[in-house]
This record gives sequence, structure tokens and C-alpha cells, in this order.
Amino acid sequence: MDYEISGLPMHVLLVHATVVFVPLAALCTLLSLLWPAARRRLGIVTPLIALLALVLVPVTAAAGAWLLDRIDTTPRINAHMQLAGTLLPWVVGVFLVALAQWLWFRYGTTQAEGMRRRMGTAGSRIAGIVAVVVALVLCGGAVATVALIGESGSRAVWEGSFRTGAED
Repeated sequence: MDYEISGLPMHVLLVHATVVFVPLAALCTLLSLLWPAARRRLGIVTPLIALLALVLVPVTAAAGAWLLDRIDTTPRINAHMQLAGTLLPWVVGVFLVALAQWLWFRYGTTQAEGMRRRMGTAGSRIAGIVAVVVALVLCGGAVATVALIGESGSRAVWEGSFRTGAED
């Protein structure tokens, strides 16, 4: 596939979508999990945003691999590629949490009552805390990884490429 649009490498364009949708998916997932009013308003939108983020990651990576074949590699670009390879598992986790929380709150009300009875008050609180901690770790990891990848990519492209002061 040709990863070029109007003479620009598609990776440059896709990166911006990935940088927006991965943190947005993480934020919507956490809001939906922790805030009932947000959950009601967001509904199916949360797992759909997470799915879009999940689709964007491998497409962006493929466009990046295409671009890598057309540029001179440097240690910074190699570091960027290494970091980029760590994002997909985080985004898969965010998607699974987004989907699970939506399914749970949409269809799991009767199962929730049965689980609360079997586990007791303390057990259901512990299960809820574990679910929130897992969601926080996955969402935080995804956002932190996107930030690290973006920072390494921008350094690979821009560091040392421009003057910091205006000429007189």
C-alpha cells in the first residue's frame, strides 16, 4: 500500500489522529467507569472511540514502517520505532476495559446483583477497586506511552533542525 497523501507521508497525518484518539479513549473509559452521568451520556461512544484508537495504532505503525524505508535512519528514529512497538498492547487493554465496562453497565445489572450476593459487600468492593485499578493502569499506561512515543518522534525529526532565536 502507498502510505502517501498529497505528497505527504501518511504517518505524519495518522500520528495526529492517534495522539488524539488514544488519550480520548482512555479518558472516556475512565469517565464511564467512575462517573455514572458520563457513562449514561457516552454510552456506546466509549468503546467505539477505543475501537477507533485500536485500529489507528497498527495503521499508523504500518505507515511509519513505510516511511522508515524512505528516510535515513538515526538512533533517535530507531528509539522511536522501539517505543512505538509497545503501544498496541496498552490500547488493546483500553479497548477491552472500555468494552467490558460498557457491556457490564448495559447488560450486566442482573449478574451484578448475583455477584454482590455471592461475594458479599466486602468482596464486591474489592472487585470494584481491582477493576478501577486495572483501568487506571491500562489507561495511564496508554497515555504515557503515547506521550513518550510522540516526544521521541518529534525529537527524531526536529531536534537540531531549527534555530531557537530570531535573527536580527
